[in-house]
This record gives sequence, C-alpha cells and structure tokens, in this order.
Amino acid sequence: MGESSTTAHKPAQLFKLADRNMVQKIGFAGLSVATFLTVLPIILVVALVILKGGPAISWEFLSEMPRDGMRAGGILPAIIGTFWLTIGTGIIAVPLGIGAAIYLAEYASDNRWTRIIRIAIINLAGIPSVVFGLFGLGLFVLFMRFGTSIIAGSLTLSIMTLPVIISTTEEALRSVPNSFRVVSVSLGGTKWQTIRRIVLPQATPGILTGVILGLERAAGETAPILFTVAAFFLPQLPSSMFDATMALPYHLFVISTQVPGMPIKIQYGTALVLLTFVLGMNIVATIIRSRARARRQW
Repeated sequence: MGESSTTAHKPAQLFKLADRNMVQKIGFAGLSVATFLTVLPIILVVALVILKGGPAISWEFLSEMPRDGMRAGGILPAIIGTFWLTIGTGIIAVPLGIGAAIYLAEYASDNRWTRIIRIAIINLAGIPSVVFGLFGLGLFVLFMRFGTSIIAGSLTLSIMTLPVIISTTEEALRSVPNSFRVVSVSLGGTKWQTIRRIVLPQATPGILTGVILGLERAAGETAPILFTVAAFFLPQLPSSMFDATMALPYHLFVISTQVPGMPIKIQYGTALVLLTFVLGMNIVATIIRSRARARRQW
C-alpha cells in the first residue's frame, strides 16, 4: 500500500513542478519584455540624436563662439558654462550632502525629529525644478544680491541635488555591515575613525551613485538656471563666479524654440554634446565605482 500511494503522488508532484517551471518561464519572459520596452526608447532617442547631430560636430563647433544669431560658429561658451555650473554644484552639494547623510546614518538617534527630516528630504526630491529656480531667484539673485551669476546658479542647483545625494549616501552607509563598526571600536577606534577609515570606503560605490545622479540632474536642468544664471547670448567666456554664462540645456532650449531658421543639425549637435557630457560623467563614475567595489571586503 505504501509503495502504491507513493507512486500515485509522483505524477501530481511532477505536474506541480511543471506548473512552477511554466510560471517561472512566463515571469522571465514578462521581465524580458518589460526590459526591452524600457531600453528600446532610450536606444532610439540616442540613435536619433547621434544620426542628426553627428554632422554638426567639428572642432569649430566645439571651440568657437556663436555668431550670426547663433546660427553659425560654435557653442564653446555653453560648454564652459555647463562645466563650471556642474563643478560649482559639486563643490557645494557633495560635502554638505555627504556630511548630512553621515550625521543621519551614524550619529542621529531614531526619533520624531529625524523622521521628520527624512520625510522633508524625500519631499524636497519631488519638488519641480522650476520651484527651485524661483527660490534661487528670490534668495540668491535678489536678496543676497549675487545677480544672475554662476554662484547663484550653483547654489540653486546644489539645493536641488542635495536630497538625492543625502538619501543615496545614507542608504549606502546603512548597507555597510554593523560588524565592521563593532570590530573597529573593539580595536580602539573612535566613532569618527571608524566612519572615516572603515564605513566611508566600504560605502563609496553607493555614495558615488548618488553624487553622479545629483550632478547629472544639475547638468541637464533648464528651469533653475533660467532664473539664476543662464544668458540668451554671450560672445565671451565668464571671467568669475559672479558672471552670467551660457549653458547647454538653456542654449538648446533657446535655439530650438526662440531662434527662427536654426539649422536642425545645430540643435541636435548641441543635444549630442550635452548627452556626451552626461555620459562622460557616468563612465568616469562607473570606473571609480568598479574599482571601489573590487576593494570592498563584503
């Protein structure tokens, strides 16, 4: 009786196993389709920008001033302006964001106030960029009298990118196993020594991800710089942080909507330069992150 009962259960077990395998295959197929539908538009957009913008790329286009109402010449002021805005944003936002994340993850106790702060950070990340632009106009341009300048634009973009940097850095710090901290303290290390020599190096890949995400958003935004720094046309390079400047996102907006008769290849060429700028930041961050992960001990 026992053998016949076991034999009778085997077909049912096989059917259940086959059903699970079928469900798994269907699930993998659905995920593959979703991935394809997500990646395909990105590939098409990049291919279109390269196809239509590639003919515009030349040394003259990258190294000369615009002329003939921006219908000819190059986009050097916009490239330099975007570079300085990104650097300025990084100098201001990265130390503040990482410092705030270290305090929230390592020093602050879990109470009502820290929960309110985290909720505020999450809400700040969802505020439209145009609101940050109006805030920067009121605070930095008018109240602090910086005028439309690189410093005003960098400060505005820094406030906009801080929530992303703080959230991702705090998550990266919390992902480091607590045993690392315990061993360091047991060997005589102070709290700050543990954070600086153990926790931060292990969390570097995640921190870099947040920093690059924030800076990429800053490099590609138009609304905040529209109110605080961007100029319609400047035939010279900025000489200080208190000068206005052209920037690639705003320049692309202007030549696409405000300049009649603009050759289409110049519009797509500007978009290609901006895309390459952001992609270059990603490549550098990926290389650094990969090396940091290779040295990670967990």
